[in-house]
Amino acid sequence: MKVYLNSANESWVVDRFREEWVSNNEFITTDNIKEADIVWIIAPWTWKKIPKKYLKSKIVVCTIHHIDMSKFDSKEKKNFYKRDNFVNFYHAISSKTEEQLEKLVSQRIFTIPFWVNQNIFYEMKNKKMLKKKYNIPEDSFLVGSFQRDTEGKDLTSPKLSKGPDQFMRIMQNYKERYPNLRVLLTGKRRQYLIQSLKNSNIPFNFFEMTTFAELNELYNCLDLYLVTSRVEGGPQALVECGLTKTPLISTDVGLASYILDKSSIFSMDNYQQAQPNTLKAYENSSKLIIPEWFNKYKSMFEEIL
Repeated sequence: MKVYLNSANESWVVDRFREEWVSNNEFITTDNIKEADIVWIIAPWTWKKIPKKYLKSKIVVCTIHHIDMSKFDSKEKKNFYKRDNFVNFYHAISSKTEEQLEKLVSQRIFTIPFWVNQNIFYEMKNKKMLKKKYNIPEDSFLVGSFQRDTEGKDLTSPKLSKGPDQFMRIMQNYKERYPNLRVLLTGKRRQYLIQSLKNSNIPFNFFEMTTFAELNELYNCLDLYLVTSRVEGGPQALVECGLTKTPLISTDVGLASYILDKSSIFSMDNYQQAQPNTLKAYENSSKLIIPEWFNKYKSMFEEIL
């Protein structure tokens, strides 16, 4: 069995997944698509870069991270079904994505969350030292958001699927509850939240580009990580917080119900009652570590062949 993975080349998490898969599964992976038995479209938006002759002649597995139905207009739908003509099997990364796919396709769907690299994300107990390293006041109540929140088309409009407006609604409440509130942001396309925090006079620290080592340290600085998304496949922050034992609460998206205790999942009507359960999140995230979790994917590919 030989598997070929496409790449996004966007410095996004899917490129890290590809690199981790290839480095740990070299005996069943090939960079030569001609040798492949299976073409794994792990970055579905880049499928057109794969020559159609191989999409027609190979077994094609397409990963769907999530579908934002609010953006699933005629153009998006047309592109989806154009790709669907070449797909033999689908891979969904959460049960919620599976539910979306079941309404759109007839092919078999395998639902397997992505793995998490425990060599990158792990608990560090010296929070005071870490805050000092990143010039974060030691007495701050530090809330993290490491997901993009702004649309790329204009770099000002909120990416509503990620719920930055909901994040700000909670921050306005937290501002009253925690006089020492501070927000920690990382990553690209954070313009909407940066401007909103400035407008609300909420202090924040922003690190646009970080190494994995720095990202792990920043998780370990946090008093709370907040997922306020409306639509998600993962997000990976759920399992990364799980392994780093970062307190976390989340809307009921993606893997939230798979990773978190019910008490840690909220709606915008009851977020004030949500409570982090770091032990539960750690236990469930630890099931997805490498290389053990790769066996789930190997079983999928073996069953397909």
